[in-house]
Amino acid sequence: MSKGPNTRLADLFGMTGWSKGELARLVNRQAAATGHPQLSTDTSRVRRWIETGEIPREPVPKVLAVLFTERLGRVVTTEDLGFERAGGPGRVRRQSDDALPWAPERTAEVLTEFTGMDLMLNRRGLVGAGTALAAGSALTSSLHEWLHSDPAAPGTAAGSGTLTVEPARYGRYEATPVGAQEVDALERSVEVFRAWDAERGGGLQRKAVVGQLNEVGGMLAYRHPEPLQSRLWGVAANLAVLAGWMSHDVGLEPTAQRYFVIAAHAAREGGDRPRAAEALSRAARQMIHLGRPDDALELIGLAKSGTGTGTHPRTRSMLHTIEAWAQAAKGRTGAVQRTLGEAEDLFAADGTDAAAPTWMQLFDEADLHGMQALAYRTLAEHDPSAALRAREHGELALAKRPDGRQRSQILDYVSLAAAGFLADDPDRGEDYARLALERIGENSSHRTWDRLRETYRLTAPFSDDPVVKALREEMSETLAKAPKGRKSPI
Repeated sequence: MSKGPNTRLADLFGMTGWSKGELARLVNRQAAATGHPQLSTDTSRVRRWIETGEIPREPVPKVLAVLFTERLGRVVTTEDLGFERAGGPGRVRRQSDDALPWAPERTAEVLTEFTGMDLMLNRRGLVGAGTALAAGSALTSSLHEWLHSDPAAPGTAAGSGTLTVEPARYGRYEATPVGAQEVDALERSVEVFRAWDAERGGGLQRKAVVGQLNEVGGMLAYRHPEPLQSRLWGVAANLAVLAGWMSHDVGLEPTAQRYFVIAAHAAREGGDRPRAAEALSRAARQMIHLGRPDDALELIGLAKSGTGTGTHPRTRSMLHTIEAWAQAAKGRTGAVQRTLGEAEDLFAADGTDAAAPTWMQLFDEADLHGMQALAYRTLAEHDPSAALRAREHGELALAKRPDGRQRSQILDYVSLAAAGFLADDPDRGEDYARLALERIGENSSHRTWDRLRETYRLTAPFSDDPVVKALREEMSETLAKAPKGRKSPI
């Protein structure tokens, strides 16, 4: 049945440079290679998909997703193409432009399809350029009521048996039920991945995390007994956050945002609304880094309001530091000071480390001070008096950083260097900038290079100083070796 033009498909088709006849031939070839030699598509059928919204039968939507993913060098799912499976195998329907939130039974399917396509890009050495990020308001308006309500009760009784969803055919492990020991092992693997990320940045282990998440999606195609099912959703949420953070760390911004949204869905399906809120807070941090503080404030407002009762004080403290950073980017001195004061009070109200969720234990006292240093350093571009507070908190962060947090240590050095130049103290700024230069090549985080590039800009007023002039030359040479693939947000 015609539903009108498929604008999503039309937009992506326009980016490929293909003709309709060429796409038809590619569909036939790809389908034959994946076990469907009988499939025959022609130019007129491609035209109907685009111009009248005709829905192709399976496996055509998945074949198209593979072709567009390869052509554009970024993850393209059947949803991105304007298709959504519904009503069992072989049936699809158009998806509305407001695609969020997903129905509960679709979360595992969405994450396995998305990770499968992401893995395909990794295997073939393609780098995703991505499209524009969704605005914060678009996400918050779609997710507000959903996040504030409890998940629907499962449609099937606890116990073994599959959900009534169609398995994704590309890049997915065979779905199998698991037991408590397997989930224990998965939870331990998350801790290993977190430690790797904190030490060296997201570029080195991103593929491993995405692959593990893809496998967990297959496990979630079965309805396991509670609380095993909730624990699996928790693993999926933790891995999706890591995949998103690692993607952000290497400049794959739309991919990162999709993982954060997947993580929020997975956490809510597992009954952990604070974890869903933390996932959205990652999307807020991404927005600030990219120079979009208004979008960040929308997202952090949703995260703070959707955590539910009984949220751990440390989680609330972390959310406040991100809000303060966004306010700092807008030059709101009073709001920054007030919000960071509340963050300190909440952190002080925390109990022992064991009381905090495992996904919050990296937000320790060092990270609290590091976030405060970042907020005040950002504010100092509007209010230079904030640079002294940035230095105070940055030095405390460095003193308290445990071993194994190399990326955070480099970011501390960069914040302190920037604070020095903003405080009209180029000698101190030069000292910390050189410490950052000594270590920045040892990690794969593009964010550290972005921040160093911002600090280079701040050295310009002191370029007549021979010491700073030499520093600028060294910084310029180092920045020329920065990882490729992302422009500075400045």
